[in-house]
Amino acid sequence: MDSTVHKLVQKFKTNNPFEIANRLNILIRYAELGEGTRGLYYRKLRRRFIVIDNGLNEQWQTVVCAHELGHDRLHPGLSQFWVDDHTFFNVGKFERQANTFAVKLLTHSITQEQEEPLEHYLLRCGIPKELHKIYK
Repeated sequence: MDSTVHKLVQKFKTNNPFEIANRLNILIRYAELGEGTRGLYYRKLRRRFIVIDNGLNEQWQTVVCAHELGHDRLHPGLSQFWVDDHTFFNVGKFERQANTFAVKLLTHSITQEQEEPLEHYLLRCGIPKELHKIYK
């Protein structure tokens, strides 16, 4: 997974998931997805889509985009829904992998300052507190 993230950032010269998705010709759409669903990824007729709940703030939209981009890169051919149970427990293998991908992508190329607490670093990278435990 680290090499996948590194290759994407190196190729596109950014760790911004929206820019990467755009360059990969993944269409991003916004919709009201309902309680508990923040985003989804699917393929239809050779087109790839990321749909993000339009009620999310900018930080969460970025995280969801990175998460769904993880599904595209790690789980080709599968359409995955990111169902948020508000605890981040009992998520399946694919969801854990996509969460880890998102954290790795959003922290890539951003160095933690000396003496900077890990929580501050992750928040500076745009990682919500709910996902801090994923960082390794």
